[in-house]
Amino acid sequence: MTALTNLMDRVADATQDHPKLARIFRNALLNTLQTTVQRKEDGTTFVITGDIPAMWLRDSAAQVRPFLALAAEAPELGDMIEGLVRRQIGCILKDPYANAFNEEPTGRGHQADKTEMSPWLWERKYEIDSLCYPVQLAYLLWKNTGRTSHLNADFAAAARSILETWRTEQHHETRSAYRFERSDCPPTDTLTREGRGAEVGYTGMTWSGFRPSDDACTYGYLVPANMFAVVALRQLAEIAGVALDDSELAADSAALLAEIDGGIRAHAIVEHPAYGRIFAYETDGLGARHLMDDANVPSLLSIPYLGYVSADDPIYANTRRFVLSAANPYYYEGAAAQGVGSPHTPEGYVWHIALAMQGLTAADRGEKLRLLLLMADTDAGTGMMHEGFSADDPATYSRPWFSWANMMFCELLMDYCGIRVRTNGQEVRA
Repeated sequence: MTALTNLMDRVADATQDHPKLARIFRNALLNTLQTTVQRKEDGTTFVITGDIPAMWLRDSAAQVRPFLALAAEAPELGDMIEGLVRRQIGCILKDPYANAFNEEPTGRGHQADKTEMSPWLWERKYEIDSLCYPVQLAYLLWKNTGRTSHLNADFAAAARSILETWRTEQHHETRSAYRFERSDCPPTDTLTREGRGAEVGYTGMTWSGFRPSDDACTYGYLVPANMFAVVALRQLAEIAGVALDDSELAADSAALLAEIDGGIRAHAIVEHPAYGRIFAYETDGLGARHLMDDANVPSLLSIPYLGYVSADDPIYANTRRFVLSAANPYYYEGAAAQGVGSPHTPEGYVWHIALAMQGLTAADRGEKLRLLLLMADTDAGTGMMHEGFSADDPATYSRPWFSWANMMFCELLMDYCGIRVRTNGQEVRA
C-alpha cells in the first residue's frame, strides 16, 4: 500500500537520529493491520484487541484512528474504517449497554454474568465511552475523507439509542433496568447493590457502571467519560444537522450536551489544597468525589485530546499537574520510568497508553520526544508496546499483544512528525 509505505518512510526520515522509533512504528502499524483487522464479506470490519478474540467498541476505534490520516489518499483504508463504523453501529443496535462483541453469535465470553447477555456479546459492562468512540470515529471519518455513506439510517437509529441510554442513565436510580453481577471475581469486576452500583444522586451527568479499564466505578459519574460524551454529542449534533438533515436529532443532542456539561461544571470541580481548582475523576452527586486518574482513555489527562477543553484551560492545567504527581495514587516513579498506571494492573506498573497521552497533550515538542524515547526504552526488547510495565523493571509487563497501546505510540510519533488526524477542517493539536 503506497500511502502506508510513504508514511513509514516519512516517519523514518524525520527520526533518523532515533531509528528504533521508526522500527516500532512500522511493527505496530503492520501488526494492527495484519493481525487484528478482519474485513468481512458483508463489507464490515471486525477488529480484535490483540490477545482477546473479541471486539471492544472503544479499543477498535482507537486502534484504527491513526489510519484516518491516510484515509483520503488511500481509499482501501477509508473502506476499512467505514466497515468498522458500520460494524460498531450494528453492535450498538444489538445492545447499547455492551462493551465487547463476538464476531458471530457464538456465545463466547462472559455468558455466566448476571445481566441481559446474548450470544453476540462477549461482555456487557456498561461504559459511557463505548458509545462515544463510534460516534467520534464516524465523525472523524467524515471530516478526514468527506465520506457520508456511513451516516445512514442505521447510524441515525444507533444515535437515538445512545441518546435514550444516556438520558435513562441520568436517572439511574429510578429509570434504569441495567444490572451487572459477576461471581468468583475481584470486586472491580462486578457491581454492588445487586448489580446497580454505588448509589448516586441526580447531577445532569450520565451514569457509568465501569471505567474504560473495564473496572467498576467507585462513584457512578465518571467525569472524563462524561466529558467525552459532551464532545460526542457536539459531533453528533453537527452530523445530524449537516449530513443527516435531522433537526430534531441535532436539537436533542445539543440539549443533552448542555445538561451533561452543566453537571460536570456543577459537581466535578473541586478545590485541591496544593493544585487549586481541578476536575475530580468520579463523583456520586451526593457529596463524594474521587481524586485520581487512570491510564485508560478517556482520562483526565486526555481532556484536550478528547476535545473537551484546550490544554491551556486553567482547570485542566491544574488537573494535569495533579495527575502527573504523587498526589495521584496511580502515578508511579521507578528506576526506569515514571507515569500514570491503573488499579487494573499491579501497583507500580506504568502504562504505555498513558505515556502516549502525556505526549499527545504536551505543548513542548521536546517533551513529546522524551516520552517517545521512554516508550521505546521500555518495550522489553519486543519492538512493541504493552499494557503496563514495572516502573523499576520494564522486562516485567502485562499483555504482550495489545494493539491499542501500539497504535497510541504510532499516533504520538505521527504527532511529533507533524502528521495529525483532522477535525472540522483543522489538524488536531494539543
